[in-house]
Amino acid sequence: MEKTLLLLGGTSDIGRATAQRYAEAGWRILLAARDVEMAERNARDISTRTSASVAVHPFDVLDTGSFTAFIERLPVLPQTIVCVVGMLGEQSRAESEMTHATTILRTNFEGPALFLGLIADRCADRGSGTIVGVSSVAGDRGRASNYVYGSAKAGFTAFLSGLRNRLARNAKVHVVTVKPGFVRTRMTAGMPLPGPLTAEPAEVARAIYRGAEERRADVVYVRPVWRLVMAIIRAIPEAIFKRLGL
Repeated sequence: MEKTLLLLGGTSDIGRATAQRYAEAGWRILLAARDVEMAERNARDISTRTSASVAVHPFDVLDTGSFTAFIERLPVLPQTIVCVVGMLGEQSRAESEMTHATTILRTNFEGPALFLGLIADRCADRGSGTIVGVSSVAGDRGRASNYVYGSAKAGFTAFLSGLRNRLARNAKVHVVTVKPGFVRTRMTAGMPLPGPLTAEPAEVARAIYRGAEERRADVVYVRPVWRLVMAIIRAIPEAIFKRLGL
């Protein structure tokens, strides 16, 4: 039986790479995105490269009232749902503009959490499924340089953990949290990224597929060194941490 992936965030670099990785493995792909025209281009490219069936479905993570109808319109309840929706935003702007801060919080936490919770219930009723949420190491500890984005990702990480523990009673529904660290994408263009800690979108895609479909991992750090890096950062006493300017 052909397996189906629902990819939320089908126009992002990580989303496109992840959809292609699943397509290469023979999966049917449902790309969900707000920018339908760009998603259609990605769909055609992935289909050409892999011969997979790739369809586009309009989706706005901020339109939470449309989530139920969106799920009901899907041609099938997917075996795996991967959410790579995210928005870095600008910390300095978020500090002074409430609307910008609200968009960051809703895009990275509220929308993804509400949607995944809703579709997870459908998977639980069916008795099978995999839910993957791409969070961030930025949520492991609040830093002055990006605490609005980081706090949203911290909330998303906590939500995924709670959902995973709730669904653990049904061993056939699994929840995976993915923390990529720095990734070379359009969202980070122009930022000085440290080479040893920076992944490429295709690397993140491979880690998602491996963690969700091969190992059934709980938490995936795309580059394992991030697990150590963040453990050290979390262990720094607050009195010292405040003086580091991170």
